Amino acid sequence: MAGSVLAVGGIAVFAAFGLGAVMVGGAGATSQRLAAGADAAALAGADALSGAIPVSEEPCALAARVAEANAVTLQDCRIDGAVVIVHVSAAYAGFPAVAGSRAGPPELPAGDG
Repeated sequence: MAGSVLAVGGIAVFAAFGLGAVMVGGAGATSQRLAAGADAAALAGADALSGAIPVSEEPCALAARVAEANAVTLQDCRIDGAVVIVHVSAAYAGFPAVAGSRAGPPELPAGDG
């Protein structure tokens, strides 16, 4: 009897650790998906803003479409000069997660411009 209780307890402990590992792995994957979606949306918006890609829609509208294609939701899109700044969100296990990105022409070091 004591041996079976010990075995069931051991199985429960390993199951709890396994579930924890799966949750941590899923959170990491969600973080990477958010970062990739934010980067792609910012780059698409910046390309549209600069005219590098010919599109008829506004840069932030294009950024929203690209974010949606990457399974994230565009929360905020701002244009600051030639730079597009975006914030995206998604949920994992009922918890909200957010990421941001910016894209535009490279900044010149002081004295090079």
